[in-house]
Amino acid sequence: MKIMNQVTQILRNLLISSVILFTSLNVQAELNIFATVPEWGALAQQLGGDQVKVFVATVAQQDPHHIQARPSLIARARSAKLVIATGAELEIGWLPIVLRDAGNPAIQSGQPGYFEAAQYVTLLDIPRSVDRSMGDVHAEGNPHIQTDPRNLLPIAKALSARLAELDPSQAQHYQGLLNQFVSDWEARLTQWSILAKPLQGARVWAQHDGFPYMNAWLGLKQIGTLEPRPGVEPSIAYLTEVLQRQKTDPGRMIIVASYLSDSPAKWLSEKAGIPVVTLPFTVGGNAKVNTLANLYDETINLLLKAMQQGNGS
Repeated sequence: MKIMNQVTQILRNLLISSVILFTSLNVQAELNIFATVPEWGALAQQLGGDQVKVFVATVAQQDPHHIQARPSLIARARSAKLVIATGAELEIGWLPIVLRDAGNPAIQSGQPGYFEAAQYVTLLDIPRSVDRSMGDVHAEGNPHIQTDPRNLLPIAKALSARLAELDPSQAQHYQGLLNQFVSDWEARLTQWSILAKPLQGARVWAQHDGFPYMNAWLGLKQIGTLEPRPGVEPSIAYLTEVLQRQKTDPGRMIIVASYLSDSPAKWLSEKAGIPVVTLPFTVGGNAKVNTLANLYDETINLLLKAMQQGNGS
């Protein structure tokens, strides 16, 4: 009986050790990802599944240009194996500080643990020259690449390859999720193209020049912005000039990203009698947008509703 008890205890200890080891291996297997903005966090989760643990540094209602390099962000970057940024200078005001102070050599620029989505798409609105008088102009081009869902295909393929490079034991897992994403996304692109046909050629104002990729995708014609210079709040005098232009060169609607104050857009809307459409801009931009697919579903729905309002005015 004593020997049986000893054997039982040994087996119990082995079982406990196995559970601890298995749990430990599972924790270690998670690839810690630091995403700068919600769209890349959502994409990383879709492509990584249960093999990744994603932290997103910002929320949809924050201006992604102006974030503070808080100690909490530095601590998260310190334990990350992969940083996913937009690039094109979107995070230039805060991410370099986070990376420097994190002291994590694996996620520095130029290392496999650092990924910039903008490197995998053709950037628009690249200025010939840049100086401070021009406002918040990005020398590399407009960074708001997520507003065109077609851009997500090359980004997803490159990101999946990077996940496999950093975590080769799960390469097959990542490839399977990529295949699923690509198949689903190509089907959705076709559906969105059909749904959005009434938007082609629609003339629009933008409060901030954040939509060149969306305009190219949907065939919208942006006739101007409500900001005198990118990132500069318009005065009443400037908005009055815009109103005069609206009378001679009319737009159908005013587009504004959900993270911005829409006061200038509302002013013009009331004076000109055209609708304001507040677009989610990224995952979490409104209550209906909790996935990447929802982001584009909702964007098209809101634009179509604004077109109908414009027709009725």
